[in-house]
Amino acid sequence: MVVVDSGSTDETLDICREFGITPFYHPYSMHGMQMNVAIERASHDWVLCMDSDEIMDEQTVNFILALKAGEEPAKNKAWRLPRYWYVLGEQVRTLYPVSSPDFPVRLFNRQHARFNLRPVDDQVEGHTCSEKMPGHVRHDTFYTLHEVINKLNGYTTRLVKYTRVRPSITRGFISAIGAFFKWYLFSGAWRQGRVGAVTGFYATLYSFLKYFKAWYQYPQIKAMQAEQDVDTHTHSLQK
Repeated sequence: MVVVDSGSTDETLDICREFGITPFYHPYSMHGMQMNVAIERASHDWVLCMDSDEIMDEQTVNFILALKAGEEPAKNKAWRLPRYWYVLGEQVRTLYPVSSPDFPVRLFNRQHARFNLRPVDDQVEGHTCSEKMPGHVRHDTFYTLHEVINKLNGYTTRLVKYTRVRPSITRGFISAIGAFFKWYLFSGAWRQGRVGAVTGFYATLYSFLKYFKAWYQYPQIKAMQAEQDVDTHTHSLQK
């Protein structure tokens, strides 16, 4: 087992040592990069990639054990986990931008597949066919309201940093209104009371913040680009 840690302050490291596992430290930048770091340190080509907040049930575990005991499958094949999302301890039907369950690829041959480096919602690429696993994988994505706010801020900051988001407050308001209707009202999240309100709030604020942060940073980006253009022009004249 390979554990990659980015500086946990909870009991993660103690739990690893209890089971004789030496975690590897790697500073966090993107989820996909952390997964790829772990993949590179694995002893075998077939890898099962899990997050610390994902818990497999007995049916999923037994399926993987049976798969391991059988003949080696085609190296271009992959398997998708049946992942059910939980917020504040309660199972939800949707969490922006996915429905629950979703089925991410997590079991594959590292010689043929890797995680891409999308800043959020990364995926495994390189396999040519995939199959769903049976069972129920519990994904406790948010344990507390504080964690909701913290991850919301982190996700939108990374999204704006690594992708091109149109800098527009108007677009932010329109997107937020659309997200509220789609992910809170039309999805039926309003039926889940407090937790549904949290997921609706998350979708609405996420949709607004990504455009707002892009708008807020736009003058700085333009100034940096102008400075780089001046430096390039000056360097050309000197030649």
